[in-house]
Amino acid sequence: MIEVPEAFAQGTIAREGEPGAAWLAELPGIVDGLLDRWECVPDGDVVHGHVAVIVPVKRAAGTAVLKVSFPHPGNVHEPDAFAAWGGRGAVLLHERDDARFAMLLERAGSATLADIGDGDEIVTAAGRLGRRLAVPAPPGLPRLSERTGEWEEGLREDAEALPHTMPRHVVDAALATVRELGRDQPDTLVHGDLHPGNILPADREPWLAVDPKGLVGDPAYDGGTLLKSRALTFLEADDLRGAVRHNLNVFADAAELDVERVRRWAQLHAVQAAFHGRRHGFGIVRRGPLVDRLTAFADHLAELLTERA
Repeated sequence: MIEVPEAFAQGTIAREGEPGAAWLAELPGIVDGLLDRWECVPDGDVVHGHVAVIVPVKRAAGTAVLKVSFPHPGNVHEPDAFAAWGGRGAVLLHERDDARFAMLLERAGSATLADIGDGDEIVTAAGRLGRRLAVPAPPGLPRLSERTGEWEEGLREDAEALPHTMPRHVVDAALATVRELGRDQPDTLVHGDLHPGNILPADREPWLAVDPKGLVGDPAYDGGTLLKSRALTFLEADDLRGAVRHNLNVFADAAELDVERVRRWAQLHAVQAAFHGRRHGFGIVRRGPLVDRLTAFADHLAELLTERA
């Protein structure tokens, strides 16, 4: 049986409580059963993300990885996205067990675009990949347009309840994006969480996407996700406005998208992140003086993104 990484176990229990502990107790048996069923043997150390363990494996057809995720609504449509892409810009799906939130996937590199990419290379690679992933969506996937009511309500509540330095027109611009872009979106499959950590090097193609949310909507939404993930790199920029505009233009050109549309989605993401940071902290830090610095920076970034590109 596999040994569940301690950091993964602790994080799962902290986030999910008793249901997480119960699932962890069953996880080694789940993995063993899937290895037998799909005729695989372990081929390396177990690694993990926030919600899943990944077991490198060998089988008669070659190498692969077994991914088993904690059962959560946000993970339901990951295999649907992989199936729709069929290896186009993303790792191949070999097998799936939806009841166990498990997949057997093509093995890609262990590093990420964030680890080995630099500057424009990261933004360009992500844009080109986003363009390839933007295909007609299969039926049954969740639509981003269905979230607009939740987005609008959250923005209004946070703007009233939380202290912040964003001018009124910045929040109003985010609300306008929800109304004008959010409610009428194309029937296009988008990754939903496109950032450098979810882009891996591979032999079959230079870069392949992993960990999709499997959403239907505007491909420019993924541009907003990518730019938000790059925000910390802007902290070191001598010309913040210039760095933001440059990244917007590079991504939009690579993805063949309207830069103004990418900017508006990025601005919405930035406003939401500024409020989320005040309520929950940020991924790299949850409390302390650095949170105050990051929230102030998020406010400033949101304001800059409100300016037309």
